[in-house]
Amino acid sequence: QVQLVESGGGSVQAGGSLRLSCAVFGYTGSNYCMGWFRQAPGKEREGVAALYTGGGSAYYADSVKARFTISRDNAKNTLYLQMDSLKPEDTAMYYCAAARKTCGGSWYSAKAFYYWGQGTQVTVSS
Repeated sequence: QVQLVESGGGSVQAGGSLRLSCAVFGYTGSNYCMGWFRQAPGKEREGVAALYTGGGSAYYADSVKARFTISRDNAKNTLYLQMDSLKPEDTAMYYCAAARKTCGGSWYSAKAFYYWGQGTQVTVSS
């Protein structure tokens, strides 16, 4: 059973940066699509970024391209989301997610993932 634990959220002013971490427990050594999602009050959960642990390019939502960077540290079994040039519209609960499959065209769909963390709040003030 894979467990995901996020950390690193907080409050920041517009233009600032935060780095989210997602510690992965119970990792089996198989390859996974791992992603970051966010959900603002009253809105649907949306895909922010994803990568396949077996290699290949990362995926990003258009709204965060050139501002956010997804990465992973294999030795620490940890996924990261570096968020720069933050905007008030980035305010949301951020979730780490995983699925034992390639990312492919459905990387942005929450329905494609079946392991989820508890979330970490990011608040960006103007």
